[in-house]
Amino acid sequence: MTRTAALLLSLGAAVFVALLAWQGAGAVAAALATAGWGLALVAVFHVVPLIIDAAAIAVLIEGPASFFNALRARWVGESVNSLLPAGQIGGPVLMARHLAQRGLAMHDAAAAVTVSTTVQSVAQIAFALVGLVAFAAFAGERGAASVHALHLAALGASGVLAVAVGAFYYAQQRGLFGRFSRLLGKLFGPHGAMASAAGADAIDRAVRALYRRRGRIAATFALSLGGWFLGIGEVWLALRFIGHPVNWLDALLLESVGQAIRGAAFAIPGSLGAQEGGYLLLAHVVGITPDAALALSLAKRARELALGLPGLLYLQWSERDWRRRRTPGLPLAD
Repeated sequence: MTRTAALLLSLGAAVFVALLAWQGAGAVAAALATAGWGLALVAVFHVVPLIIDAAAIAVLIEGPASFFNALRARWVGESVNSLLPAGQIGGPVLMARHLAQRGLAMHDAAAAVTVSTTVQSVAQIAFALVGLVAFAAFAGERGAASVHALHLAALGASGVLAVAVGAFYYAQQRGLFGRFSRLLGKLFGPHGAMASAAGADAIDRAVRALYRRRGRIAATFALSLGGWFLGIGEVWLALRFIGHPVNWLDALLLESVGQAIRGAAFAIPGSLGAQEGGYLLLAHVVGITPDAALALSLAKRARELALGLPGLLYLQWSERDWRRRRTPGLPLAD
């Protein structure tokens, strides 16, 4: 972990602890206890958007078992992004590695993950804007000051995310991987480069080629947007089990704006603290108590643990199995 990532993680953890102390850890724990085994159902439900997100990657790759390979790669990437202090970089890197280990050329695997990650972020921005428009159209009077503050926060978060995505896309069109590989080579010598210059240039060509396949990009966007909308059901279920049910419009607002705030804090590992602060900001507008908002965030983090820990164990097994297959004379894993 870099010093910057460690500092951001420490700041996020401090905000997280401060918010719990401010609202009362006991009240938040009581709300979570009310959910009981309902939290397991929330985790099971999340498998559905996970499958949709995997399909959004699968449409960009070709080959046998492309969907199942994409599903496992997506599971691994989400587990790493949620539970390890790797920012939002470690997950995509391991997703590409996982796909390459299963027969896809590395430049095609890296291109598919890069493009799908970019398109998913664009879909996330669209999802946030849909949530704001729907809330403004159907919410009625919820307190002008609160709604105004909400709009500013949501638009600000979406703006930060849009700038980051735009810069990322521009860098891809300008040869991101080749330039980065050469920079590493200059700084650390040939052994410091992430790949050979030729290999990095192949990734850049594959990325640009994928963007020219408009039909696949449109399919990836549609599937990614569908995955974001399915997340509304997770919020709706979690709050119902916690004992603070909301309607679908409020669940849409919580998920769309909450995810935009979390996405804007992509530099903080796990968006620790940012997610909790976002839900607290939204609590008054949708009519739930602050302790219920924090319980919702913790329910989501419990789901991340429930699916992420097995994902990390699978990653460890997969890496070991792959090394055995590359080393003659060693027994293969069952």
